[in-house]
Amino acid sequence: MSKLKILIFPDPRLRTVASKVIVVDDEIRTLIKDMLETMYKGEGIGLAATQVDVHKRVIVIDVSEEKNKPLVLINPLIEEIIEPNKLPYSEGCLSVPGFYEELERPSKVKISTLDLNNKTLKIEAEGILSVVIQHEMDHLEGKIFVDYLSNLKREMIRKKLIKQKKISTAN
Repeated sequence: MSKLKILIFPDPRLRTVASKVIVVDDEIRTLIKDMLETMYKGEGIGLAATQVDVHKRVIVIDVSEEKNKPLVLINPLIEEIIEPNKLPYSEGCLSVPGFYEELERPSKVKISTLDLNNKTLKIEAEGILSVVIQHEMDHLEGKIFVDYLSNLKREMIRKKLIKQKKISTAN
């Protein structure tokens, strides 16, 4: 397994809409292993393939305390918002390092997804898992959590990340 490079906002590749996975094959399974390693090394709880410049509808998540319960979502679709009451959560993102903002998302959703064996699964997710699934599914549509912020706040984050990149490439 190899650690993949995570794209950092405002990289325009983060705006690419991911395409559907036609078949779950060894190439997709390898991508998933690499994404899990990348997510764990980055101390994240979710990662979409778009964030590593692979524009396929693949997500990995692990919200367990022990970081030993990975969840793989391939071609995920929200079938139903079971609980439309919004759950406030301080969201961060491996593609927007160092920034956290409180957003509100539906607290319980039902999704359908493929597993590693091309089988369709139905999952009811609530709480933090619901939030993470929705956050990562946004990435598959080319959307980043900063898009929910005011233009002023988003621009401030963009400028800080550009400045950080310039400083890190100069060293």
